[in-house]
Amino acid sequence: MPISCNATKLRVLSRITLQLLFLCLLITLAMPGQAFSVEITPFQTFNQSPLVQIYGLPAAEPATTMHAGRLGTRFSADVAKNFAIDETPNESITLDGETYRITAAGRYGLTDRIEIGVDLPYLVETGGVLGAPIEWFHHVFGLAQDGRDEVPQNRLLFTYTRNGVERFNIHQGNEGFGDIRLFAAFQLYRSDHSRRAIALRSSLKLPSGDSGELHGSGAPDFSLWLSAADDHQFTLGRWGVYGALGGMVVGRGDILPDLQRNLVAFGTAGIGWSPAEWVALKLQINGNTPFYENSSLTELSVTSFQLLFGPSFAFSSSTDLDVSISEHILVPTSSPDFGFQVALRKRF
Repeated sequence: MPISCNATKLRVLSRITLQLLFLCLLITLAMPGQAFSVEITPFQTFNQSPLVQIYGLPAAEPATTMHAGRLGTRFSADVAKNFAIDETPNESITLDGETYRITAAGRYGLTDRIEIGVDLPYLVETGGVLGAPIEWFHHVFGLAQDGRDEVPQNRLLFTYTRNGVERFNIHQGNEGFGDIRLFAAFQLYRSDHSRRAIALRSSLKLPSGDSGELHGSGAPDFSLWLSAADDHQFTLGRWGVYGALGGMVVGRGDILPDLQRNLVAFGTAGIGWSPAEWVALKLQINGNTPFYENSSLTELSVTSFQLLFGPSFAFSSSTDLDVSISEHILVPTSSPDFGFQVALRKRF
């Protein structure tokens, strides 16, 4: 996509973001005060490209672990619209379709400093229904369609060819369980007088999903990262910042094994504002280095960044809801065209 089109798209996203934030502010001012406080924590989602989500790329998690004997649960639904068509003399790729990732997750505090957990994902790949609305959005705001209006609407086609050999081809809707993820975390620091905290986190992804349907990679992956956060109360509400930085050892799997990288870095940076006890507005950037090498296609070989924004709502002192919208930035085709997530968290 040309740089001018990228700039236009970012300006449109900025206007939409400001409008959503202003709407949430009006709703906040109209609502009565509540007795519970929403947490300013990361949106727990990651790059949902069909060639990335098969690996163990972790979402940024809170900088605080569960207290001893406490159980935290999360039920989330990620929807991603992928659209990328590219080719060189030796390679061609088409990623056109929608992926739905439904995750049931649990985190348990063994002690006040040690936490364990598990994620159980279920994946659906389909042509979906978002093609026409996205085309309309690009038409209304004068954005380039990049070929969206030249292919069948709501089709599913994930395919890659190299040197005349087709390496994979997903063209029929499918669903099934993805790769199970196991987690462990250690609380390095947690202030008794503020919300400042640092945690060392790790995850192990097991090859339980069907790699032939892009529900998994066919190999284990191990990730290690630091999560940190800090927030303070000001006159106009509570402001918080959070971030994560880490790396992953990628197991040699079934999907393009000759192109896989062994090591991948990832990170998250975010800011949140809570104008009232029951709501927080958050803006976040996720990034990861490429999972593949020796390819001339940007879909495989470049660092990816996603912009996420949206609110978090506290329904009670132990129940929160995240609603986020994500868009690719800088290098559009290295992550989904558009995505959103709804995540409900409950602590016991």
